[in-house]
Amino acid sequence: MATPSSIPLAFTVRRCKPELVAPAKPTPHEQKLLLDIDDQESLRLQVPWIQFYRYEPSMEGKDIAEVIKEALAQTLVFYYPFAGRLKEGAHGKLIVYCNGEGVMFIKADADVTLELFGEPLQPPFPCFEELLFDVPGSQAMLNCPLLLVQVTQLKCGGFIFALRFNHVMCDGTGLQQFMSAIGEMVRGVVTPSIPPVWERHLLNARDPPRVTFTHHEYDRVEATVIMDNMVKCSFFFGPVEVSLLRSLLPLHLRHCTKFELITACLWRCRTIAMNLDPDEQVRMLCIANVRSKFNPPLPSGYYGNFLVSPTAITTVRNLCHNPVGYAVELIKKAIAKVTEEFIKSTADLFAIRGKSLHVPAVIGSYGISDLMHMGFENVDFGRWGKAVFGGTAKATGLVSFFIPTKNKEGQVGTLVPICLPASAMERFSNELDNMLKHQHIEGKK
Repeated sequence: MATPSSIPLAFTVRRCKPELVAPAKPTPHEQKLLLDIDDQESLRLQVPWIQFYRYEPSMEGKDIAEVIKEALAQTLVFYYPFAGRLKEGAHGKLIVYCNGEGVMFIKADADVTLELFGEPLQPPFPCFEELLFDVPGSQAMLNCPLLLVQVTQLKCGGFIFALRFNHVMCDGTGLQQFMSAIGEMVRGVVTPSIPPVWERHLLNARDPPRVTFTHHEYDRVEATVIMDNMVKCSFFFGPVEVSLLRSLLPLHLRHCTKFELITACLWRCRTIAMNLDPDEQVRMLCIANVRSKFNPPLPSGYYGNFLVSPTAITTVRNLCHNPVGYAVELIKKAIAKVTEEFIKSTADLFAIRGKSLHVPAVIGSYGISDLMHMGFENVDFGRWGKAVFGGTAKATGLVSFFIPTKNKEGQVGTLVPICLPASAMERFSNELDNMLKHQHIEGKK
């Protein structure tokens, strides 16, 4: 069920000089404030994304990079904040200066076919740094492009659309909405079917702010991440794997969601693999899109960060010595807390604690973000059709993603990229294999 951490594949990518793509028409020059939730320390990062598309004979001779570049310029007329730059205002708060300066764009071609990336397509992808070139000086938070796009034409006629976005500007739902708008422009649409909405004030803290929940996701923890010799590997959970894992649960838990089940198993296996102190507290952050929790709901075109991280917390000893159902129950209780009041409590906590509030970057904290229903695989750039693969390009040591995919047999399932030190990855893989074989021996601590 695991894929190798690397594929022995080398190829040459020829890139044109990076250029700025500005909105196709004049756009408002103004300043836009980001919310505290947007501006939090844990979102001040660049996130890489990748989409693979097959050759389409009817588009023979079409320069897909030029087609997408033109559509990108048209899309930025509506999403013009993306064409601006971040600056710091009072107390270090980020402000978007909408100046129409543009996003970074790279046109490229590669002497490799889509088939050589493997079947099925899964991260980690070989030579990814060639498919999304890190333009020197483009990674900073301030005064840098908020998007970097590279379109690489493949030898077979297919292409790769790779993108890096500044997370303070949007979440996964917002990114999918933006990319879908580019696809619509490619297909000749004049206005996006879902008009973008900035209205960040809708998630402002209350006055006065009042914190009504315990937010373990932002506990102050005096520790730092020390992980080296990292390897990456993807794990597939199809109907067979999910059924086997579900059979490990007591009857009253077998109706848990697939997210709760897989997350609990990953959390337990990862904790065992990391060989942490038995008395150390560990946290599982269930990174949740909560747009559906508001009443009345937010406008459908809202593309800002609308994420909270309900958190399960326990000790290493309790997590590793109890059956996996123990972890499932903790995760179910954490997710059940996510109500409109929980979201408002999170916003109020930011208003009170400000820049001191951040997710602890410690080995014992692990986050899962569910992208299963985002629809990135449906992003369609015209007659090339839907993506063969669409999703995040990689995991980090502290966060993994659930990505929809198919295995070699065509079964639809959940793909989870994992990043761990080499020794821990081997223990993780063995632990998960034993769990699936019902051979797990309780009590590693």
